[in-house]
Amino acid sequence: MPPYNERITNLPPYPLAHIPRKKRELIARGVDLIDLGAGDAILPPPEAALERMERAIREPAMGRYGFELGLMEYREAIVRFMKKRFGVTFDPLTEVVPLIGSKEGLAHLAFAYLDRGDYAIMPEPGYNAYMGGTILSNGTPYRYELRADNNFLVDLDEVPSDVLAHTKILYLNYPGNPTAAIAPLDYLERVVKQCKEHDIVLVYDNAYSEVAYDGYVPPSIFEVEGARDVALEFHSMSKTFNMTGWRCGWACGKPELVHALATVKSFIDTGSFLAVQAAAAAALDVHDEFVPKNMAIFTERRDAAVAAFRENGFTCDVPKAAMYLWIPLPAHIPSKVFADKLMEEGVVVMAGAAFGQGGEGFFRISFITSPDRIREAAKRAGRVLASFND
Repeated sequence: MPPYNERITNLPPYPLAHIPRKKRELIARGVDLIDLGAGDAILPPPEAALERMERAIREPAMGRYGFELGLMEYREAIVRFMKKRFGVTFDPLTEVVPLIGSKEGLAHLAFAYLDRGDYAIMPEPGYNAYMGGTILSNGTPYRYELRADNNFLVDLDEVPSDVLAHTKILYLNYPGNPTAAIAPLDYLERVVKQCKEHDIVLVYDNAYSEVAYDGYVPPSIFEVEGARDVALEFHSMSKTFNMTGWRCGWACGKPELVHALATVKSFIDTGSFLAVQAAAAAALDVHDEFVPKNMAIFTERRDAAVAAFRENGFTCDVPKAAMYLWIPLPAHIPSKVFADKLMEEGVVVMAGAAFGQGGEGFFRISFITSPDRIREAAKRAGRVLASFND
């Protein structure tokens, strides 16, 4: 059979690819497994979404192709949400595109803008969809290494001028995965101006916009003046509404950007199940009553995670957003070696290097399970940490 093309061979290993198989092996051996790997909380979605789904699956029209248009009920709910939550207005037909989860849209947008020789700037560590879309579209990834001393912000002033001159896309993700970093408005204002100056599409991954603590309210990029000219913002039902496996999200922005993504998708998929879009619309409409209750659970888990890992020998900041702790390791402990050893002790975490070499020296936990299980995981992690000094 023919060899893989260079795009496939240039892809890095996907960080979660080996974990399901390894989990099955450990469970088969009788290991008490605590999974703090994926950002996939075992919590129910809104009751309104479940009820709407139950009705929708019995409607014959919901079983037909959705195509790029999808369900107007969903598009209109997205517009209501964006207006109420961020104070920004969109046309439901020309400035919104439904997605099969934000991940596929983040990757597919690159197919509309990147040719060989074009750059996409992306944070490292960062979400692997940015890298995948860039490489598969024949673009060139420019990995900007995030640093704690710069609050994990991408500084375009540090990007070489010859790279900026050939950059078509900038991926930003705040609140961020895996670092849980947040971006001040004055920083976003500066980035928007720079993207306009350099004619760069700003891809703003806002999947964690509703996962925030202690009064912090993450913004939309469209709250920044001029962002409409350059930005496409991506949202997901996954983290906000505990609907990771439902695969439903959206992107919004000016018609030209939305049209580019919708055009690519029209040749790749025929839209998500319309009943899922109906359920997502129902979830968006109960945002105000559902999210505070959900975030009370996540706040308890965050506080338990910070306390437990600190008690067991680790240093970690208290995140203001997202569902992760980004925990530094001693310099002599490679992140993958630590994560592999900890998995043998029955705790799944993500090695920092899985998010790119810029993540080396850290590991990520998702505080997605109960406080008691998080505390037990932290004890095991502390024992593994101590074993490197034996």
